[in-house]
Amino acid sequence: MLGAMNSTSGATRHLDGFEATVKDFWASRPRRPAQGRKIAGVAAGIGLRYGIDPIVIRVALVALTFFGGVGPAVYLLGWLFLPGTDDEVSPFESLLGHGGSATSKALTLLLCAACFPAFGLAFGGTWLDGGGLVGMALVVTALYLLHRGRGHLRRPDAAGAGTLGDRTAPEPGTRVDTATADWDALGASPLGWHLADPSTPVASAPPPEEPERPPRERPRRRRCVSKVTLVTLALAVIAGAVGTPLALTEAGWSLSLTAGIVLAILGAGMVTGAFVGGGRGLIWWAMPTAAVGLLLATVPVQDYSGGPGEISATPTSAEAVQQRYERTMGQIRLDLRHIADPDADVATTARVGAGDIEVLVPDTADVTFECSAHTGTADCLTRSSSGVARDRIAGSDDGTDGPGGQRIELVLDAGIGNVEVHRGG
Repeated sequence: MLGAMNSTSGATRHLDGFEATVKDFWASRPRRPAQGRKIAGVAAGIGLRYGIDPIVIRVALVALTFFGGVGPAVYLLGWLFLPGTDDEVSPFESLLGHGGSATSKALTLLLCAACFPAFGLAFGGTWLDGGGLVGMALVVTALYLLHRGRGHLRRPDAAGAGTLGDRTAPEPGTRVDTATADWDALGASPLGWHLADPSTPVASAPPPEEPERPPRERPRRRRCVSKVTLVTLALAVIAGAVGTPLALTEAGWSLSLTAGIVLAILGAGMVTGAFVGGGRGLIWWAMPTAAVGLLLATVPVQDYSGGPGEISATPTSAEAVQQRYERTMGQIRLDLRHIADPDADVATTARVGAGDIEVLVPDTADVTFECSAHTGTADCLTRSSSGVARDRIAGSDDGTDGPGGQRIELVLDAGIGNVEVHRGG
């Protein structure tokens, strides 16, 4: 069976220090089995590797989900970085062209994208309280102690090594007894020997022909992803996954700062690769990151509070209209056409960092507006503007019946998105 667990290989190996333990863990990391898995086989692989019931691992992951929120993040990391039983490398390494994996590249990309909300659950709301950090530290400590105590057991063989079922030759180094009657140096029955007749003249053999030498082919150089690239990308993904939810929930943190940290990690990887070799492909990750960081610096989405989500309001009285509607990311739709008192004045402000704002007003209302879309289109009754970093547009419109109707004052602001004000009803 390919990738079978070997209970004797490395049984007497002694691990000296933290670094040796981490390297040996990576070299003999658990493999996700094809049988006995519930989702991807992460818990089953860890249980089989260290001789623990997989149910214990699953219960621990569920507990970490409720206490600290790191359960989904840990499972996704195991799915990405633990190879399958018959795989050459893990799905993430296969995505980088380091070997073969049964997990498709499309699914691997989807798992990488799922890391963002998973790490947001772990660190977004409890980072300052230490819940996610403590949970992740417990996972790392548990794996370290497990490998220190049981890492020599059930070590996985390399994928594709296989086993030989019927062995006809003794193992190398085995002592052979030549004194027995059934010993045969030729390895065949004496009745099957064909000996030459001494009376038969022996014909001289023709000289052997020199075989033609095949043309020498230059070996193809396999293109592998360097360790510098692999480590740098892993750190960049973790920094982005942790920084994004912090920018949406914590004051003093921003998406542009997150993009800057990711870009700094990629830059450090490229500098390191220039000295030790490797890291050339990091430039293709740094360029779009720099573009995103520049856009976020131009449009500070983090300056808009309210968090992600959608607002859809249809107030029926002037008192029901809130003074301020705000979202960091999402949509805001406000319908002011159903207010019962047609003479009641209304004033409100709507702001969204990344998304659209749409406001509907009655045909006869006297509307005063200030609309701005930093990156997008602002279409507010009689005025419109589109582009990047455009100025605020302001104006007024008295409706179809002229001055004297219901007065509505609007202040609308979208960082990245569109702003629209329309009449109807």
